[in-house]
Amino acid sequence: MQKIADFSEFVKLSPAAPVQATRHGWRAKCLQRLIRLDLPVPTTVALPVETVRAIAAGQMPDTGRIAAVFGSDFLVSVRSSPENPEWGGPGTVLNVGMNDAMHARLSDSHGREAADALYLRFVQSYATHVARLDPDMFHAGPGEGALAAALSAYHAETDEPFPQDPARQLAEVLRSMARAWEGTTARLLRQAKGAPPDAVLGLLVQRMALGIGPGISGSGTMQFVDSVTGAPRIMGRFRGQSQGRAISDDTLFLTRDPRGLSLEELAPEIFAVLCGYGSACRARLREEMQLEFAIEGGRISVIDTVRVARSARATVKIAVALAEDGIITREDALLRVEPRALTELLHYQVDPRAPRDRFARGIAASPGAAVGRIVFTAAAAQASAARGEPCILVRRETGPEDIRGMHAAVAVLTERGGMTSHAAVIARGLGLPCIVGCTEVHINSRDRSLRGPDGRTFLEGELITVDGSNGEVLAGTAEMLEPALDDGFRTLLRWAETVCDIGIRANADTPDDARTARMFDADGIGLCRTEHMFFDEDRLTVMREMIFADTPNDRRVALDRLLPMQRADFIALFDIMAGLPVCIRLFDPPLHEFLPHDREGMRELAEALDRPLSEVTRRVEALSEFNPMLGMRGVRLGVTVPEIYDMQARAIFEATVEASRRGAPVVPEVMIPLVSAAREVEIVKTRIDAVASAVRTEMKADFAYRLGVMVETPRAALRAGEIAQHTHFLSFGTNDLTQMTYGLSRDDAGRFMSTYVNQHVYAEDPFHILDVEGVGELLLMGASRGRAARHDVTISVCGEHGGNPESIAFCRAAGFDYVSCSPFRVPVARLAGAHFALLAPRNRF
Repeated sequence: MQKIADFSEFVKLSPAAPVQATRHGWRAKCLQRLIRLDLPVPTTVALPVETVRAIAAGQMPDTGRIAAVFGSDFLVSVRSSPENPEWGGPGTVLNVGMNDAMHARLSDSHGREAADALYLRFVQSYATHVARLDPDMFHAGPGEGALAAALSAYHAETDEPFPQDPARQLAEVLRSMARAWEGTTARLLRQAKGAPPDAVLGLLVQRMALGIGPGISGSGTMQFVDSVTGAPRIMGRFRGQSQGRAISDDTLFLTRDPRGLSLEELAPEIFAVLCGYGSACRARLREEMQLEFAIEGGRISVIDTVRVARSARATVKIAVALAEDGIITREDALLRVEPRALTELLHYQVDPRAPRDRFARGIAASPGAAVGRIVFTAAAAQASAARGEPCILVRRETGPEDIRGMHAAVAVLTERGGMTSHAAVIARGLGLPCIVGCTEVHINSRDRSLRGPDGRTFLEGELITVDGSNGEVLAGTAEMLEPALDDGFRTLLRWAETVCDIGIRANADTPDDARTARMFDADGIGLCRTEHMFFDEDRLTVMREMIFADTPNDRRVALDRLLPMQRADFIALFDIMAGLPVCIRLFDPPLHEFLPHDREGMRELAEALDRPLSEVTRRVEALSEFNPMLGMRGVRLGVTVPEIYDMQARAIFEATVEASRRGAPVVPEVMIPLVSAAREVEIVKTRIDAVASAVRTEMKADFAYRLGVMVETPRAALRAGEIAQHTHFLSFGTNDLTQMTYGLSRDDAGRFMSTYVNQHVYAEDPFHILDVEGVGELLLMGASRGRAARHDVTISVCGEHGGNPESIAFCRAAGFDYVSCSPFRVPVARLAGAHFALLAPRNRF
């Protein structure tokens, strides 16, 4: 066995020992801090990463020198100590040094039963994890003859007796753990947790704290906050005289509990000391820690401490509490909470402690969870809501005509679609849990049933649970955690707002959306999609009348009926936003979306309009397009059917005057969608300016407004310099811009996107995380050219990427003025912006 020539690279932990987390690992550094706090940590030796790497290569240290640190009473554990605790590592090996002599000594001091249990546990661990023998041969629990049988099995399998030399035992354990760390499976597992390929391991050798002996003896864990809620609470267990045994009647609660005896009652002095240790760790380690301890005859040993495992809601509560107690700074508290973690606080969540009966999985498109009865149509969802019965809208895919049903439902499940499909975008805006692309299920619209991949069938009216946070569809009613919009959450957001240096607006189409945006302190509305206002039953009929009008004058007559409805919509938004900016996108979708596509629907429309069915059918067919998303929509409608934009502009300006008279002054932002040429902007701007002048004259009131465009075609980004000369702002609609840049349908890409990402065609789903190399290049080019032409032009992003932390980092670094996202993503965006403000400088063009 080759040995390291100069084995000076191990250190006994002490307050002044040269221990570094990068060389000896996080556990070694943590234990040193406990020693500095005068906590009773058993004697510990730390092997640095260089030594462990040499061991894995076959160069063994002089384990006799390590053993000498512990004296003749050598009984130790070996623990892993990687640089980052999240990376995992080989499991702890206990009772190294246990042999016949130590067994005899412990039999005299602690009794034969305890000594047998300790020896058996070590033989089993050594045989399976070090000697790599068949675990089935060494699974027996403590009992008469179990130790002798294990020793005999070891001898039979290895043709030699169980090793008795403690130094040899230690060497073999160290080599086994070092090589396990270097194994292919271990590498893949830790890389999946974010570890670099060259991640290294330190090892600790620590004197055993047996937890057996006279009086109060045993081992346990103790923490001082609830892992799920973050509320102050002592949690854990204490097992008396427990090493080598399964949990038994010796298990005690820590605090007084009606279910049984507690350590607090049995040994109040020991309990108080442990609580003191917890307080010291919290104050000095600046974190909520879980203590692992052992008690021998009333004497406490602190074996280890680890950061308390916690849910997202607990993370927020703990970070805020530590900052309010002056233990960490507010900036530290902000950086300790991952922005995405906030989504768990905003919605109901399935309780992670409860059982889950999953029957299908899809794409987690909008976070939160909800329980409801299955419905398959928007009408059924509205009827269910009218009865006061929560329902889940299940569709193959949703369209604009389903928006009313989505408003009525508590969650949405679709068989098709991706992260930016219609269902996903609208659900995020409404704050509804949503799963899309759930190809595992089969929807039968005839018998109104939903069949899962395991063959189970659910009929309309049956209860299911949609978990939009992880994409799971559960049978029946799951136990829920309520949203955690408590003082801790609001405090964290308030701190984030003082730091964040990029504007965060909300995409809001309805008064409810606007109220949600205000609740989360959005800086205004960055996108109001006006077409969603036309799908209410009373408006849809008028909209269809306008579509079927034969002359511009007839269209104006129909639009005049919609004008007061639109005006009321905008007044409500302006009143709620109380002077904050409101960006209103003019009508965008193709007109065919407002028409029925089945024969029954066309027949009903013919009756409503008092027209022949043949005429309705011809008009529907005439308006149909091969690729409607690239057809007659957006500004193209504004140029060819200008009466629509005229009506909307008038509604905006009349609402501006009315809202300004009774509240804060309003400066509306009017956005033209799908622009690709500066001339389109000139044409629409001329008409809007004319409408503004007419309203000023008619209402005898002056007002200002800002005109901008939604940059969602590659050509608009390339010609942004020309376009910016006619506009106050350029807002990048990254949903369509990504779709057009890639030549992908955002509704259909979910079918193959996971394959593309898994095979590294794309690093990420470009509809989920902004493609900074392709689409991002267009954003930078468009912003740069726009500002070169007009230095004061406002640059923003209003696509779904606006709520994605990685995309916000790009926008902020590029000097964009604001991002806009779904209302329920505003807190995520705000915290992400605060993170980047604390960690990175900001550029401007």
